[in-house]
This record gives sequence, C-alpha cells and structure tokens, in this order.
Amino acid sequence: MEKTKTTGGILKEFKTLKPFFYKYRFRYIAGFICLFVIDAAQLFIPQFTKRAVNLISQGEFIWLNIFKLCLAMIAAMAVISFGRFLWRLFIHGSSRRIESELRQKLFDHLLTLSWDFFQKNKIGDLITRSTSDLSAVRMAIGWGLVAGLDGTVMALSIIIIIFLEDAGTAVFAVLPLPFITLLIIFFGRAVGRRFKRAQEANSALSETVQETFAGIRVVKSFVKESWFIKRFAENNDDYRDANMSVVRLHGFFMPLISFLAGFTSLIVLFAGGRRVVLGLMTAGDMVALFSYINMLIWPMLGAGFTVNIVQRGAVSLVRINEILNTEPSIKNSQKNPQKNLHIEFDNEAERVTTEAQAFGPENIIEIKNLSFSYGGGKDVLRNISLTVKKGATLGLLGRTGAGKSTLVKLLPRMLDPPPETVFVKGRDIRRWNIEALRSIFGVSPQDSFVFSDSIKNNIVYGMNDADGGLIETICGISALDRDIESFSSGKETLIGERGLTLSGGQKQRLSIARAMIIDSEILILDDSLSAVDAETEKRIVKNIYEARKGKTTIIISHRVSAFANADYAAVLDGGVISEYGTPSELIESGGYYAKTAALQRLYE
Repeated sequence: MEKTKTTGGILKEFKTLKPFFYKYRFRYIAGFICLFVIDAAQLFIPQFTKRAVNLISQGEFIWLNIFKLCLAMIAAMAVISFGRFLWRLFIHGSSRRIESELRQKLFDHLLTLSWDFFQKNKIGDLITRSTSDLSAVRMAIGWGLVAGLDGTVMALSIIIIIFLEDAGTAVFAVLPLPFITLLIIFFGRAVGRRFKRAQEANSALSETVQETFAGIRVVKSFVKESWFIKRFAENNDDYRDANMSVVRLHGFFMPLISFLAGFTSLIVLFAGGRRVVLGLMTAGDMVALFSYINMLIWPMLGAGFTVNIVQRGAVSLVRINEILNTEPSIKNSQKNPQKNLHIEFDNEAERVTTEAQAFGPENIIEIKNLSFSYGGGKDVLRNISLTVKKGATLGLLGRTGAGKSTLVKLLPRMLDPPPETVFVKGRDIRRWNIEALRSIFGVSPQDSFVFSDSIKNNIVYGMNDADGGLIETICGISALDRDIESFSSGKETLIGERGLTLSGGQKQRLSIARAMIIDSEILILDDSLSAVDAETEKRIVKNIYEARKGKTTIIISHRVSAFANADYAAVLDGGVISEYGTPSELIESGGYYAKTAALQRLYE
C-alpha cells in the first residue's frame, strides 16, 4: 500500500462514507433537527433570565410573573434533555452502524485480495486499521460532526443575538475570534501529522504482539523471551511517545482556547458594566449578554474538539481507503465471467470442445512454455512444459527451492501465470472464473495451517456438511484415527491457536484430511508428508492411491517412496524439468531421481 498521505487534502477521503450517509440520511436529519431544537431552547434561556432580572431590578417583583418565567425555563430544559437523548440515539446510533458496516466492508475486501498482498503487508497493521482506525472514523462522523455543526450554529446565532442586543459591547466581545480561528487551523494540521505517527506506532505494536504469540513455540525454544520483551517495550514506548505528542498539543491548545474565551468574558464585563453604569443597558441585558458570552465558550472549545476528532478520523480513513482502493492482483477476466462456477465460452462450439476435453481421456492439466518470476526478478520457473491426464497421479521431486511449490500454486491461480501457459480442462486458467477454478482443486499446502476450533470442524472446513461415517473414513485415510482416540474429547477436541496443541505430523495429516474430504477433481499434496515417519507415510500414500482411483493427484515429496504407484514423476532442478517419465523409467535413467531413490533405500 502507498504511504499514508499528509493531512493536506485528506478530508476528501470522507467521500468513501457517502453511501453510508445516504443510507442513514433520515436518521442524521432527525438528529440534526433535534440538535437545532436544543440550540433554540438554549438560546431562549438567557432571555428568560433577562426578563426576570429586569423585573426584579426595576422593583416589579411579582411571584406569578417570576413563576411563569421559571416554568418556561423548566420547559426549555426538558426539551433540551429529551432532545439530547434523541440526537444521541439518531446520530451516535448511525455512526455505530456505519462503523460496523465499514468494518464488514473492509473485512470482505481483504478476503478478495490476492495472496501477495498479505505477503507485503503485516497482519498487525491490518488489525489496527480494522479496529483502532475504524473507531477514530466513528468518532469523526459522530461526536466530530455534532460538535462541528452544533458549534457553528451556536456561534453564529450567539454573535447575531449579541449584536442585536448591544452592538457596541458585541464588537469588543468578538475581538479574540480571529486569533482563535488561526489557532484552530494550526491545531488541525499539527494533530493530523501527530495522530498519523501514533497510528503507525500502534500498528508496529500490534505486529510485535501478533508475531510473538503466533511464534511462541520458536520464542520459547530459543529462549528469546527477553529479546521480545525488549522489542515490545521499545514499540510500547514509541506508541506512548507518539500519543503523548498528541496529548501535549491538545493539552496546550484547549486551555489556550479557554483562556481566550475567558478573556472575552472579561471584555464583556468591563465594556458592558460601563454601559450599565451609564444607563445604556439594563441589568437584565447585561446578565443575558454575559450568559450568551459564556455559551460562546462551548463553540470555541468545540471547534478545537471538532478539528482534533475530524483530523484523526480523516487520517484513519486514509489508512482504511488504502486497503479499499487496493485491487486484487489476481482477478477474473474482464469478459464477464459467469458466477455460477462455470468457465466462460466465446461460442457454443468452444463450449462443446472444452467439455469434450474436460470429460474425455484428454489432458486435465497442460502447461506450455511456462516461465515465472516473483515481482520481475529472476525466473523461478523456466520453459516448463508438462501434461497431466485426467485420473493420473504425478509426483514432483527436487531440491529445496527448485520451484515445486511455485508450480502447484500457479495451477489454482494462487499466483498468476503468464497468459496461455497454464491450462485446466483445455482452458487457459486466466479465463476461468476464479471460484470455479479453485473449486476443482483440493490442496494440502506446505504450511499446514489449522484453525482454533475442534478437530472435526477443521476436517470439514471445506464442506457445508459431512456425516460421521465420511469423517471416520477420511480420518482412516490420513492416519488420524489412532491420534483421535488419544485426544480427550475425540474429534470434538479443541485445537489451540495455530495448532499449538498438535505435533507437526498431526497438523499435516489434519491438512490432508481437510483436502481429501471434499473429493476434488484434482488433489495437490505440497510436501504434506515431511513431518510424518516413513511407516505412516507409506500407509497414507497407499490409502490415497486407493481412494483417488480415477481422479487426478499431484504429490510433492522429498521421498521417492511416495511416487512408487504414481503414473508419472518429474524432477525440477533450478526451475526447469530435468527428468520426466514413469517412476520405473526414472529409476533406470540413473539421474537425480535414481540416485535419490538409492540413497533413501540405503538409509532405510
């Protein structure tokens, strides 16, 4: 993602929220109406006070008249109290709903992004953007919007009223306002910059926490607790210092605004008091004017409060929009791919031809002159040409880094190959609907990730439903059955986060079971037996061959014994296919495959 923008011009980022504001427009309008009614009621109260003081000061004290004024003030305060409840319900309720829906939109969009996005961006930063940044946005469209609108309406109304009441005194009262305006502009820019640093420090802190606990096995194995404690302390101090920078600025600004507001009161007291003595104003006029000036303090403070919150929300929304504006690097063809899990066809003849290839004895996978590199660097795969017939089993062997995992990631388009190089069922995979393409594959990846759930739910993860008999069968195929018997709650045993309660071999077998249970057309086992002992591996491989008869399987392994019953085997060396044929042909060839087989037999 691009670097977070500076505060200049970032308010335009709020256009992202336009659909949400439109959706909740009636709730916001109702909230604003309540807010205006409250402001009107508040502006009436000094007038009631003015009349009461004038009655008393002029010697016209009549209980009934005072009582009526008190009832009017009580009614106004009741309207204010009830109105405050309603605008909070409408406006804050809407901001909470928008926060929830925007968080859902962000999460949904993250799931559409390609694998490479998560390689480039840290999980801790994504978590911060999905939580802390969204809270800042909610505050901006809730409290920030209310404070800004309410402060503007109240300030303008009060200025108009005090000029109508006594223009001579009002002129002196508004003298500090230009200084306050300049301070607000300066404050807004400074807050934006400092809050951006605070959010970035928060992301770094979250990333440290996430990495530490996700890799707790490694941390403890290498006795590196003290190193991570030090790293966390440094990130924590950075986060504290960044926030304290915001707090110091806010702590200096708000008292300064209060001082200027108080200075305004002092001016009114001096100028207005002199006019009362001279008989140019009544005592009631003076009290009312003083009340209005005190009421003007809130808009002044509210302006700083609004700038603070809105700038925080704008900075956070920039960070959120950076994700929302990121397009997946792997996406469907622009030729209106169908969404019913079928590939797109240019015409009926092509559909008939393709289906004949798909369900006849033709090649289910075909790779033509494939070269691939990560980010334009050195080619990881070079001039790969390979075919896999429907129902065949292909074994892939090669040194670490030879390109085996990269090759199988290209098949379901986890990585994007060049056009017209990788074909599935006779069709370039770049012209398949992505969901349709990936539904053909069952994959047990090299890194056997498991969810913090029960063993059963991890196995049936790729299915909507599965009966107990099928689960038992799959557990037998993957050699999980004997392990399940030893668990405290059998298949319902809860697994710790990232499978902390399982061994490496158990996680691999669980991953194999998850891939096997969906009974896909093409099964890919990407070095899924590396943590399994030789005896268990033979049992699993035998079970897979028997269960997968008539279906296509690709097995990556460093053990030649895994390919004993494969139809074909290929050796990758430095990104090229150096050997290809049946296992027996490769044994006789005397190449890398044969030497590896001989060494492994000797070891056994």
